[in-house]
Amino acid sequence: MVQRYQSPVRVYKYPFELVMAAYEKRFPTCPQIPVFLGSEVLRESRSPDGAVHVVERSCRLRVDAPRLLRKIAGVEHVVFVQTNVLNWKERTLLIEAHNETFANRVVVNEHCSYTVHPENEDWTCFEQSASLDIRSFFGFENALEKIAMKQYTANVKRGKEVIEHYLNELISQGTSHIPRWTPAPVREEDARNQAGPRDPGSLEAHRPGSALGPSLEAVSMDGDKLDADYIERCLGHLTPMQESCLIQLRHWLQETHKGKIPKDEHILRFLRARDFHLDKAREMLCQSLSWRKQHQVDLLLQTWQPPALLEEFYAGGWHYQDIDGRPLYILRLGQMDTKGLMKAVGEEVLLRHVLSVNEEGQKRCEGSTRQLGRPISSWTCLLDLEGLNMRHLWRPGVKALLRMIEVVEDNYPETLGRLLIVRAPRVFPVLWTLISPFINENTRRKFLIYSGSNYQGPGGLVDYLDREVIPDFLGGESVCNVPEGGLVPKSLYMTEEEQEHADQLWQWSETYHSASVLRGAPHEVAMEILEGESVITWDFDILRGDVVFSLYHVKKVPRPGAREPGTRASGQLIDKGWVLGRDYSRVEAPLVCREGESIQGSHVTRWPGVYLLQWQMHSPPGSVACSLPGVDDVLTALHSPGPKCKLLYYYEVLASEDFRGSMSSLESCTSGFSQLSAATSSSSSGQSHSSSLVSR
Repeated sequence: MVQRYQSPVRVYKYPFELVMAAYEKRFPTCPQIPVFLGSEVLRESRSPDGAVHVVERSCRLRVDAPRLLRKIAGVEHVVFVQTNVLNWKERTLLIEAHNETFANRVVVNEHCSYTVHPENEDWTCFEQSASLDIRSFFGFENALEKIAMKQYTANVKRGKEVIEHYLNELISQGTSHIPRWTPAPVREEDARNQAGPRDPGSLEAHRPGSALGPSLEAVSMDGDKLDADYIERCLGHLTPMQESCLIQLRHWLQETHKGKIPKDEHILRFLRARDFHLDKAREMLCQSLSWRKQHQVDLLLQTWQPPALLEEFYAGGWHYQDIDGRPLYILRLGQMDTKGLMKAVGEEVLLRHVLSVNEEGQKRCEGSTRQLGRPISSWTCLLDLEGLNMRHLWRPGVKALLRMIEVVEDNYPETLGRLLIVRAPRVFPVLWTLISPFINENTRRKFLIYSGSNYQGPGGLVDYLDREVIPDFLGGESVCNVPEGGLVPKSLYMTEEEQEHADQLWQWSETYHSASVLRGAPHEVAMEILEGESVITWDFDILRGDVVFSLYHVKKVPRPGAREPGTRASGQLIDKGWVLGRDYSRVEAPLVCREGESIQGSHVTRWPGVYLLQWQMHSPPGSVACSLPGVDDVLTALHSPGPKCKLLYYYEVLASEDFRGSMSSLESCTSGFSQLSAATSSSSSGQSHSSSLVSR
């Protein structure tokens, strides 16, 4: 496996020429970096006008590894070849380095660049990236990988300190300004010589933008890159490897995620939740982004208005900040009639309200960061359990609580900075036994539990809350406006029919549906069209794998039987005995959809009847694609360990007079087309009555 490192943009608040003078003082030896044993120049050349200076060095680095590993390898130091292309005219230094020692077993490549800050020409930016590919190393591949990455990141941090050391040394010696390069006057004879043919192996081959290194455009700082000072100021202190993980995940989202890119604080929370394991954090974040899109969570704070009953009896609310500046949320669970609330408003309304609290918490953290000038990425919850009794252990209520915990854990990781549980009664251990297995271990470490009056005095709330913030019902000085809760009158309970109807409305309000596609087992959705001139529109995202999308018109009613107009039948509906062209016909040319793409399109129907949207796995090149699965495909699907492709989809049927273009549903009040797919490029499906948009 190839290990990669990407640094943020580090800024030196000194001119490029002065930074270059400090950089040159690192050679041929550098006492400030003990592992750097020395270097020698292999080749050196300059352009005729002196603007470009190319230096190739051989550098020796001490192997900082256990003695046994050094003895097996038979070396005490390794050799790297470094090529520097310094362009005084463009004010850039491009550096490339690779290992010569064990080059057939281990491949190390490093790319660095010094460039002028795009907004301040008297500042200098530095970027660094590297890759490590250990192919074989006497059975010690994993050990060598850990040692190499640990040593490399330590040297990364040390490298900036060394440059700053030499900058301070130059300034103390009286060198605080170095003039910029200016071209020397060119004589007529020299001009004629320079205009003649050039040797392909001359210095011209080493100009910036050549095959030697990245072009200026590749290394110049832009809005998509992170500044090291910004990370320290807005995200907090991160190790070099943690910075690298953040930058790599952010870059991956920019390259593959078609829509709104999460804020850096949000990305960092998922990395922390997975201990900065890049692949695990990426998977968790992708699932959460799909969940947010499916449930339209990004619009929750603008659209959610809790029912009046919930505002009166839900005993929770925001209350100033804790001693560290985190937003403080108070929840008087013991005073809240959870059973009554569930019977009065339903589980889905309660869940929606909990999500709005978490969304508001993230918004308040951003506000605290701006107000305090330091990163605030989590909030504190004060949970008062006085009054907790067996009524709170009502089975449906506990089941709903576990569901809410699961949703919050999966989609709001590392947002809870501290949970202060006060006045825990005797029944609390029973509740804790039920819910603790569903809470992440990192989250459980943030719980502080006080029974009785232990929260008062030293070691209690005063260690985490200012005295003027502690609410009055806990003996503090602050008047708390959080609702007191109380029993919900039974007259406000919904009947079973109303409860069932409410749950159905919430389920139907889920705009997007998720589906898994196995090899030989396509996913199909049937809809009945009563009018010939109707418009079928669709919007779907491919979350995993590649699929082929098709649209069919069916002469027979597909399994599992007839459907009322407007209802949804899904799964695998086409009977394997049907013949294409006789029992059903293709009305939309097959469209290959790749992982990460967002597809929007429409089709104007010519005949009434049943239409099928179909997604099936994309067959690899060389295989023959067919619309119906064969025996081998079915057997493969049955023995498959899990879904091979995943997608989120939405479809809608509009009357022709309501249709306003292939993206009409974006203008429809009942539509839930993706809010995240911003940039799209058109792709023709080959049908005169259809159109598609593909976001890549």
